Amino acid sequence: MLHICCVIINEQMKYLATLILITILHSTAMSKEIKTEILINATPEKVWSILTKFENYPNWNPFIKSIKGEVKVGNKIEARIEPQKAQGMTFKPKVLVFDTNKEFSWIGHLLFPGLFDGEHKFELVDNGNGTTTFRQSEKFKGILVPLFKKMLDNNTVNGFNEMNEKIKELAEQL
Repeated sequence: MLHICCVIINEQMKYLATLILITILHSTAMSKEIKTEILINATPEKVWSILTKFENYPNWNPFIKSIKGEVKVGNKIEARIEPQKAQGMTFKPKVLVFDTNKEFSWIGHLLFPGLFDGEHKFELVDNGNGTTTFRQSEKFKGILVPLFKKMLDNNTVNGFNEMNEKIKELAEQL
């Protein structure tokens, strides 16, 4: 009887250890966050007007070439990204936040949730002096994140920074 109890406890410990290992792997190796920001000498309203005129993206945006659809919380939209030195992709994220002059975010999935998910966020921080801190970030999660790490660190970060520079340039010249 004691032997059976030890075997059961041993199996439960293996199961618990496996769950802990999966949790650690999921929170470290299978996730990645990119954060960028830029100070813009323009009001949040001016920056927001550029950010949300999606029909103009092909004319100025070096990273996100198009956003189509009705952009409102809960809706799916169509977005096309074309990072330099990487293959472009079109995906259909769900809008999470669309708070005028403050935040626009979405979540997208590659094929299905859990494989490669990205929660993209644009934040506009009013500095109270006629300037705006524009933050662009994305949290990636899923089992394929480790395979895309190098691309994210290079092409995606560069794409964010290039877009940030262009939106700054436009907002400051208008």
